[in-house]
Amino acid sequence: MKAVTWHGKRDVRVEEVPDPKIEEATDAVVRITSTGICGSDLHLYEVLGAFMTEGDILGHEPMGVVEEVGPEVPNLKPGDRVVVPFNISCGHCWMCERGLQSQCETTQVRAHGKGASLLGYTKLYGQVPGGQAEYLRVPQAHYGPIKVPDGPPDERFVYLSDVVPTAWQAVEYANVPDGGTVVVFGLGPIGQMCCRIARHRGAGQVIGVDLVPERLARAREHGATALDTRDHKEIGDSIRQLTNGRGADSVIDAVGMEAHGAPVGKLAHTLVGLLPQPLGEKITEKAGIDRLSVLYAAIDTVRRGGTISLSGVYGGMVDPMPMMELFDKQVQLRMGQANVRHWLDAIMPVLTADGDPLGVEGFATHKLPLEDAPRAYEMFQKKLDGAQKILLQPTA
Repeated sequence: MKAVTWHGKRDVRVEEVPDPKIEEATDAVVRITSTGICGSDLHLYEVLGAFMTEGDILGHEPMGVVEEVGPEVPNLKPGDRVVVPFNISCGHCWMCERGLQSQCETTQVRAHGKGASLLGYTKLYGQVPGGQAEYLRVPQAHYGPIKVPDGPPDERFVYLSDVVPTAWQAVEYANVPDGGTVVVFGLGPIGQMCCRIARHRGAGQVIGVDLVPERLARAREHGATALDTRDHKEIGDSIRQLTNGRGADSVIDAVGMEAHGAPVGKLAHTLVGLLPQPLGEKITEKAGIDRLSVLYAAIDTVRRGGTISLSGVYGGMVDPMPMMELFDKQVQLRMGQANVRHWLDAIMPVLTADGDPLGVEGFATHKLPLEDAPRAYEMFQKKLDGAQKILLQPTA
């Protein structure tokens, strides 16, 4: 089969690789019909190469049709249409039973001190072959895959793999009061969906912050007040002017380690990328420094007694945190990988509702053949041609 494989910094290729097969009784094999490129895939494209192996299959936002199931997968059969969550969870361990599927103890990567295994995401998270491919082996298929109805296009459901649950959890963790104000830093796919979900769930004012014109325009189209950081010398002051001088009730950081405008963190990432892989791994794992500009802005922007929700990925171990300010402002801080299955009952009725209230069917700005993955990654990373969300579509 054809699959998107990693070969180094900014070097992804579409290659022929062996077809996946059933390896465990709880496996399934799915023929992929749509698969997204995620903002966190750009971390592999850029700064997390130390944890990759040449030839690793990328991708963690797939959906498709079941081809084959193992003997311990009673809930699926060939022909079922499914979305595959990016975290691999069993559904019956202590963590899964408490709605923390991203911490699944059955698939936990203990060797690296991490939580549940993830599709297509480095040796830190199990080095499981990903879903940017014609076919995918799905572990824990007795629980993970989400059956969806035939009829609506893939775009109605494919974002159940990551984007919608990640944004839903970010909004839930932000604890936005009814009619309250939420600020979303970063208007990439997750940030855009956070804005839409926050409005859908009753936020009175949604403020999006970014510096890419196309992203700002898109957020405005869906009812957000969009602020261009280049037009505001002190973004915290500008937001306080919009919130009676107090700051926002809730702030969502949907940027993480890819923040612009943080030269020290950028230099650290670049230097680590030049080191031999074993040394780069150790430095990133034990002494990594993130670009914390957005997190500092979130702390500045949130009102006293407010809540900050982190959905952006941070990877550093020695990031300097302004603990005095967090304590003094009595800020609540919640974060973590999305527990995809935990939010399913709340999300599915929204996705199947008339009128497409979250606008998922027009969410992708580009739909390209799988063979165009190298160009798609470059477009997404460099923000070319207005690329904000790209779906790859295998032809198998």
